[in-house]
Amino acid sequence: MSDARDLEPQPPDVLRHVGYRQRLDRSVGQFAAFAAGVSLVSILTGVFLLFSFGYGAAGPAYWWTWLVVFAGQAMVALVFAELAARYPIAGSVYQWTKLVGGRAAGWLAGWVVLGATIVGSASVALAAQVVLPEISSFFQFVGDGSGAHDLPTNAVILGSALIVVALIANSLGVRTLTRVNSAGVAIELIAAAALIVLLFAAAKRGPDVVTETAGIGAGHDWGLFGALLLASIASAYVIVGFDTASSLAEETRDPQRNAPRAVIRAVLASGVIGGLLILGALMATGDLDAEGMTAVGMPYVVKDALGDTVGTILLVGVMIAIAVCLMAAMAQGTRMAFAMARDRGLPASELLARLSRRSSTPIAPNVVIAVLAIALLAINIRQQQIIAIVTSLAAALFYLGYLAVTVSVLARRLRGGWPPREQAGRKLFSLGRWGLPINVIAVLYGAAMSVNLLWPRAAVYNPEPPHHWYLQYGGLLFVGLFAGAGLLYYLLVARHRTGVLDGHAAEPAVEREPAGAGL
Repeated sequence: MSDARDLEPQPPDVLRHVGYRQRLDRSVGQFAAFAAGVSLVSILTGVFLLFSFGYGAAGPAYWWTWLVVFAGQAMVALVFAELAARYPIAGSVYQWTKLVGGRAAGWLAGWVVLGATIVGSASVALAAQVVLPEISSFFQFVGDGSGAHDLPTNAVILGSALIVVALIANSLGVRTLTRVNSAGVAIELIAAAALIVLLFAAAKRGPDVVTETAGIGAGHDWGLFGALLLASIASAYVIVGFDTASSLAEETRDPQRNAPRAVIRAVLASGVIGGLLILGALMATGDLDAEGMTAVGMPYVVKDALGDTVGTILLVGVMIAIAVCLMAAMAQGTRMAFAMARDRGLPASELLARLSRRSSTPIAPNVVIAVLAIALLAINIRQQQIIAIVTSLAAALFYLGYLAVTVSVLARRLRGGWPPREQAGRKLFSLGRWGLPINVIAVLYGAAMSVNLLWPRAAVYNPEPPHHWYLQYGGLLFVGLFAGAGLLYYLLVARHRTGVLDGHAAEPAVEREPAGAGL
């Protein structure tokens, strides 16, 4: 079995050292790499979509869950940064786990994150329904919103249209995608900063509002702690996807320097902006007990505190954030599918790994992700509880994929094989003596949050009637079936397909076994 030190990438060709040739368009700059991570985290999208859930679970104390999740994900991001410096390769989570923990672990990590990007794309697209009709009633194409199926059907129409736009943007190539994405992220950051300033300026109470619990834990078996655990799901759902900055590393200039920085900066920016945004909303809203706080959430707060005109202008910025978040989710999923297909790891690998001659971008996986995401949206028309279950699982799948990475690195670190020795003449990002404690915290946090996300609570998976056991346990059932199907495919098919596809291999027709090859 090869050791991680044997796979230490040597400049100038990191890809060639792990068996690939450069085929993707390496044109992504430093800001564009950072923007890729920020756009998928998309604080405006996440907070506007999930504020009502977090607030409904724990009231103003919901803010504290943001700090905990931010701290935990920062530990994960630091581990990722070490990996991104040494293995800046498309399909980051898949490649890192494969190279450090073995082929089986890598394939399963890639499989669950690929599923997360598909499910996440559908759930992000649904966010259009939260914002567009608030901007103008023109966007309520189905009925007036009062009918039983008006809102979910309209959400499918808006979401599907948004997915098609994201599909086109991704198909035009990484240069076009990152230009659009960078512009969108710049607008999102400006809108977020303006919104924070305006909310703080309109404050009706002090920051001590976050200490108010109003007996919120009375209805939970575990009291206030139980309420905070439930509310933390809203925060956990938002701060994921920062690894997109490293998933585009194979298309990034000077990736061993820029990819680690982009991952860390994406988490830091998202954590600070999100924390201030939630705090500002709590301070500025007129009535903490208003029905709109839990029924509508952040759009209600914005219009209540700032008025319809300013609120509508800011909601346009939120809609732009939703659009670029969806583009980034599909871009990440496309790179994950491409990376796995390049290693012969998926059905129709030749097709999924094929690059467009014009844009040097994999088109087929982009189309597949779009079709599957729209298919998930269609469930929303008549079965809103099922789509709620699937949407909640996007974060859980991300966390399980991230956990596979941090566990693999921790195991390698405990055996003394991590990090690999430095490249000659170049200092790479390293956690140094802090590596072990940070890695341990990242594993413990990831495991605890994975359990929290999948815990079969009716409040998450079956909040409205009809109440059925299979809805409440939908999280465990879905993950079990999805992971089980993936494991079965790997055991029966994928593990027997070794080597890199011709045309992508550094040396054509030469098959290479990665570190930890085999089961």
